[in-house]
Amino acid sequence: MTASANSKSGIRLTHSQRLNWLRLLRTEHIGAVTFRELILFCGSAQRAIEMLPDLNIRGGGMRPLHVPSREDAERELEAIERMGARLVGMGEPDYPAQLKNCEAPPPMLIIKGNGAIFQKPPIAIVGSRNASLVGLKITEQLAHDLGRAGFAIVSGLARGIDAAAHKASLESGTIAVLAGGLDKPYPPENMYLYNAIPENGGALVTEMPMGAEPRQRDFPRRNRIIAGLSLGLVVVEATERSGSLISARMASEMGRTVFAVPGSPLDPRARGTNALLKQGAAIVTEARDVLDVLSPLTGDLLILPATQRTDLLSGLDEDGLHAAATSDVAETTDLHRDRVVDALGPVPVDLDTLVRHTGLDAAQLQLILLELDLAGRILRHPGNRIALKPV
Repeated sequence: MTASANSKSGIRLTHSQRLNWLRLLRTEHIGAVTFRELILFCGSAQRAIEMLPDLNIRGGGMRPLHVPSREDAERELEAIERMGARLVGMGEPDYPAQLKNCEAPPPMLIIKGNGAIFQKPPIAIVGSRNASLVGLKITEQLAHDLGRAGFAIVSGLARGIDAAAHKASLESGTIAVLAGGLDKPYPPENMYLYNAIPENGGALVTEMPMGAEPRQRDFPRRNRIIAGLSLGLVVVEATERSGSLISARMASEMGRTVFAVPGSPLDPRARGTNALLKQGAAIVTEARDVLDVLSPLTGDLLILPATQRTDLLSGLDEDGLHAAATSDVAETTDLHRDRVVDALGPVPVDLDTLVRHTGLDAAQLQLILLELDLAGRILRHPGNRIALKPV
């Protein structure tokens, strides 16, 4: 079977390809960047799975990687479908177009709800879980007015500002990004929103496996998706150590517009937002402030600079393989690998610097980094920077 395509729906994964993508993505040490590099290097997820043992050994892996079986993938896919959701690969028509325009977008998403919501211009609204009454009131007004103006409101289903944003935009359309699996919504008091959002034309989104309980480290990953889904991000209230500031930083790094609602200098919940304003965030006191800035972008959601250079479903041949696969081109030796490891340290460095320092060509370096990544020896940072993992 091969990936199917037509002018109406575009390229879609076959059932077999979807299972292999899921197996590869659920393999340990494989994140969004590594997944993409494996697909492009090996040509397909199936071939990547076959090559994993050799790549892992060459990278210095001390034990075999655990790759979920086809039966494991079938069970997860069936569980997703039982919940009325679908598993969408990057490059398929149902994948949110705006999310592809960020660095290292999730290769696959679990989506429950109306896919048409992603055709609306998206704006994120985030803020404090321990929100003030004034903060909640401002959030409700912003979300309601922006929703009526045609925006989809994106947030994280958390207490406080997130919940207020979702509630005020239920009728116009809202997108909730979950930190855990689709079957593990959090917090429990927002279950009514969890159920109401897809029932009212909105959508629930997560990159996490079914059954995954949300952990503290998963919330920044969720925040990355919130920022990536949106044209801009509004912070209503945030303390100096708020997770909303992480979302704002990620949005700024992605080239999204960051907005902030000013607050009293005496309120700790406004210190983060006031700091954002000092750093150059756009001030927001009403929906018109957002509309004036984003209106030039809403005619075409893809005009932001794209950092993801290759669509994983583009360039497929009739067998569903990437014609540009480089697995039979790049040649590396232990000497090359040692040169890269010696050049790396705890401080992240960019790929161009590594190329210049090691004297290797880009294909050789990408292969060695892929091997080291699978062996769990490096850490990938934003901006295509690499660091050696502490022993």
